[in-house]
Amino acid sequence: MLPDLSTLLLVRLGVDVLTAVAFWGQMRRYPAIGGPGWWALGAVMSIVGSVTLMLRVAGEGPGSAALSAVLLFASHASAWVGLRSYLRLPLPWRTLGTMLVLMTALQLGIAVLTDRPEQYQMVYALTMLVMGVMVLRDLLGQRVHRFPPEYSALALLSGAEVLALLAMTAWIVVSRSSLDGVAAAFILFFLLTKFLRVLLFSALVSLRLRNDADQARVNMAEREAESRALIDHLGAGVMVFRPDRTLLRVNQAARRFLDWPEERDPEAAFDWQLLSPDGHPMPRHEVPFERVLATGQPVSDVVGGVRIGDGSLIRWALCNAYPENDVLGGLRHVVFTFVDITALRQMQQQQRTLEQQLAQSQKMEALGTLAGGVAHDFNNILAAILGNADLARQDLAPEAPSRQSLHEISAAARRGRELVRQILAFSRQQPLARTPVDPAAIVAETCSLLRTAIAPQVQLMTSVAPGMPAILADPTRLGQVLLNLGTNAVHALQGRPGHIEFIVDLVDGGDPVLPEEVATHCRRSGHGAVRIRVRDDGCGMDEATRSRIFEPFFTTKGVGQGTGLGLPVVLGIVEAHGGAIEVDSRPGEGTTFTLFFPSTGEPVPADPLAAGAKGGTMPDIPSGPDTLPDQHPAESLAMSDTSSAEPRHILYLDDDDTLVFLVRRLLERRGYKVTALCDQQAAIDAVRSQPQAFHLLMTDYNMPGMSGIDVARQVQQINPQLPVAVASGYISDELQAEAAAAGVVEVVFKTDAVEAFCEIVARLVAPARPA
Repeated sequence: MLPDLSTLLLVRLGVDVLTAVAFWGQMRRYPAIGGPGWWALGAVMSIVGSVTLMLRVAGEGPGSAALSAVLLFASHASAWVGLRSYLRLPLPWRTLGTMLVLMTALQLGIAVLTDRPEQYQMVYALTMLVMGVMVLRDLLGQRVHRFPPEYSALALLSGAEVLALLAMTAWIVVSRSSLDGVAAAFILFFLLTKFLRVLLFSALVSLRLRNDADQARVNMAEREAESRALIDHLGAGVMVFRPDRTLLRVNQAARRFLDWPEERDPEAAFDWQLLSPDGHPMPRHEVPFERVLATGQPVSDVVGGVRIGDGSLIRWALCNAYPENDVLGGLRHVVFTFVDITALRQMQQQQRTLEQQLAQSQKMEALGTLAGGVAHDFNNILAAILGNADLARQDLAPEAPSRQSLHEISAAARRGRELVRQILAFSRQQPLARTPVDPAAIVAETCSLLRTAIAPQVQLMTSVAPGMPAILADPTRLGQVLLNLGTNAVHALQGRPGHIEFIVDLVDGGDPVLPEEVATHCRRSGHGAVRIRVRDDGCGMDEATRSRIFEPFFTTKGVGQGTGLGLPVVLGIVEAHGGAIEVDSRPGEGTTFTLFFPSTGEPVPADPLAAGAKGGTMPDIPSGPDTLPDQHPAESLAMSDTSSAEPRHILYLDDDDTLVFLVRRLLERRGYKVTALCDQQAAIDAVRSQPQAFHLLMTDYNMPGMSGIDVARQVQQINPQLPVAVASGYISDELQAEAAAAGVVEVVFKTDAVEAFCEIVARLVAPARPA
């Protein structure tokens, strides 16, 4: 037997109260889900509708019946709006408003006009039937490949309600009476469906939460995969460590940097053998990982190195590390990132090397400028010493005891002159007479000179490849280079038995052993290069000494045994020839100097010695106090012109009065008429006053106020036929070009002995005019 209508309405009222409270709580907890708020509002409307319906049953007027019908319809409409909000469908405000207005108008019309219960019930059943169909349409529109069970159950429930509403409509139409007799049955049915709908709506909320959680996990997995892929494809290395120093994750860049194979387990422990920038092991408290563990703070911009493989290769990185904490602030991981800066370190090392080379080059250039600056005055001093010693010796009898002292003075001055020549060669201000020469002949002559000066226990060997081409070189300067290197090799033996070897061979232009500057020249000319090696098995050099051997005045010899200019001069001469020099030396293993010179590709001259300097290819080597000729004044006078010829008139100009006095005496002893001056304007005035009186003007180049070239220009304007010679302590290509443009017939190298002036004068002076 069914409960009475009042009891069912009370039960419905209780269910609505619980429903409103439950969905209100869900709305507050899950605001992103749109349905619970509307469902709570529908429950509240249902509560009010149930109360007005209870009033109608208690005998209230027709208004309560109309109001209860509208409120119950609004409750179902709110549930429908909540469902569409849950399904993220547009809210049917227009349709809903139209149905509510229509429902309200009909119910009020019935209440005013007839107040018949079956009419209230018919309008309510029809409007609810329309809404049920709309609910079914919305649910079935969500059907996809996998229709959720909650949707299926809700669709079945809505279908059952539609059938019940059809049955209500049929009952009213057929019986032409109200449902009062069967109202309890229908209210019980809709009470059950309402309870089931509340359960299904709660299930929908749970379904949404599960779906959102699943989607969040999928999104998280996708983001993690994307992050992992992004990290793996980063150029920077990334390593994630646990606090116990075990490695959790490593990306591909870190594997490549550490040279780890793909099969290496990233869970393996990582040995923190980082190197400091100085190459020593980094202290533990400076390792980025340890600093993060100790302080909990990020560490950035730490330069560290890692030995790769067998330890011979070191890779450098700019390292950063930062902590990754959990929600409670505890340390979960330490993320270690780094960027490979090995190439940058190598570039910085090359830059430092270039800076050192630049500093060395600037130092040598400055010293060369200083050498050129002092050469003028120093040459004048040496020339005065040599010339006056020569004149004094000629004035003495052969048996005079002071002649030996004059010999020593001349020998010391000549050694000073050789030192000036070395300084000028170092500063590249000494002219080179480059001609095709045979490098094998230069080596042979060098060895013949060395053989007379080395101890018998030293073996001197040569190895020359056949068919060597010629090179463009100044044979005197090249011989000076080889003799210097050979002498250094003898000193490296330190008096012990040993070997010194000269090796000459040809290197192809494309051979990688060629220095870049020589290889570039060879590529342009299409020829190879001649390589000359000077090898010894002496004491050798350490790296610190080897890096400084080309510094001016640096020497490992004792005081008074070396000037420190030998190898700088060698470097200057080799580079002036367009060549290059390399040094390989180790302590106790000997030293090898390797010279590279571009070859001409042509066979050697038929008479290689003819291409050298006068008297051979080697520089003059003083052998003792008798180096200077011991001439009697009578023998000197024999060099002068015969007395029947008019003496030639020489005009000599120099700002050094000591040298002016010396040259005048030398030339006058040889029968010349000499006018020697120290003032440029006085010399020009002398030519202007007597343009045809002079046969030769010999002038110094470097003079204050007006150079020798300037004097030559003005003299040439006065008498273009007057030969003019300019003397200089250093001769450059620019000076020779400027002298030729001014009409100078010859530029005299002032480091030659002053007595050579007489030979130059004899060659340049115009023939004497008949008396």
